[in-house]
Amino acid sequence: MQEIRWGIIGCGNVTEVKSGPAFNKVPHSKLVAVMRRDEALLKDYALRHHVPLTFNDASQLINHPDVDAVYIATPPGVHEQYAIEALKANKWVYVEKPMSTSVAACLNMETIAKEANGKLVIAHYRRALPMFLKVKALLSDVYIGSIQSVKINMQKKAADHSYYTNNWRVNKYDAGGGLFYDLAPHQLDLVFYFFGDAISFKGTSSNKAGLYPVEDTVHGKMQLENGIEFTGDWCFATDSEIEKDEFIIEGDKGVIKFAVFGHQLEITKEGKMEIINFDPPAHIQQPMIEKIVNYFLNKGPNPCSANDAIKSMQVMEAFVYGNNS
Repeated sequence: MQEIRWGIIGCGNVTEVKSGPAFNKVPHSKLVAVMRRDEALLKDYALRHHVPLTFNDASQLINHPDVDAVYIATPPGVHEQYAIEALKANKWVYVEKPMSTSVAACLNMETIAKEANGKLVIAHYRRALPMFLKVKALLSDVYIGSIQSVKINMQKKAADHSYYTNNWRVNKYDAGGGLFYDLAPHQLDLVFYFFGDAISFKGTSSNKAGLYPVEDTVHGKMQLENGIEFTGDWCFATDSEIEKDEFIIEGDKGVIKFAVFGHQLEITKEGKMEIINFDPPAHIQQPMIEKIVNYFLNKGPNPCSANDAIKSMQVMEAFVYGNNS
C-alpha cells in the first residue's frame, strides 16, 4: 500500500481546520469519505473539502472498500463502539481524545485491537508539536537539572448558561465527565510523555457552580517515577480575572513554564529568563497525522498507543470518581 485512504466519522467543528484538511496535505494520505447524520451539513462539508464519498451511517463508511483508515471525531460516548467496529472490519483507527468515557471502555478497545492485530492511535497530537518536542529535548538534556515537581493549574471562567444547554461536553454519558474530561487529556498525556509512569495517584472533584450535573473543579496528586511530585488543579467556574493555563516544571537548576493551549515557552535558569515563541501549524494535527500515516505504512512507531492514552484516562477517572491507585 502506497497511500492511506481516510474516512472521517463525525465531521464537526474539530475537523474543519484542526484535522480534516491535513489528511490531504500529508504525503501518502487522502481523505475520501465523511460521515455525519445531518444530510445538509454533511453535503456542505464534503463540497467545501472536496470529499467524494458521503455517508449518514457510520457502518457504511467503515465497511466501504475504498476506506483504509477511520478517524473517529465524534463525542467520546461512541468512540468505543465505532473503534471496535472499524478494527473488526480490518481498518486502521485514529480516535479523538479522550480515548473513551471510561477506563473499562479504553481497555476493551485495546483488547480488540490486539485480537484483530489492528493499529489504533489516540489523538494526543501535542506529542508531535515543536514546542512540546522542545520541552522533551530540554528534559532529556537535563537542562534544568533534576526534576523536583510538576504542576498544572487551569482556571477558566464559566460560560453563559446557554453554552451548557444540550452541550455534550458536560454530559457524563457523552463525555465521561465535564470540561475536565475535554481538556485535561492533553495536559496529563504530556506529563506521561515527559516523565514516564505514575507510581500512585489520588484526587477529588466537586461541582461548585451548579451550572451542570458533572464536576467543575478537580484536584489531584501523583507520585511519578524518579521521585517527581505532581499536583494538578482545575476549575471551570472561576472569575475571569484569575484565568490561568500553567504547566510548570521545576528542576534544581531552573524552571520550564508554558500554557498547554498556548504557543510560548518560558525557561528560567541561573536567574535569566528566555522566552521562545512557536508558530502553530495551520492544521494543528498535521504533524501527528504525518506520524500516523508513517505508522500505518510501517515506516515509524505508533505516536500514541492505546496504552499511552489509558494512563491519562486512569488518572482522570481517579481524580473525578475516586478510583485511586
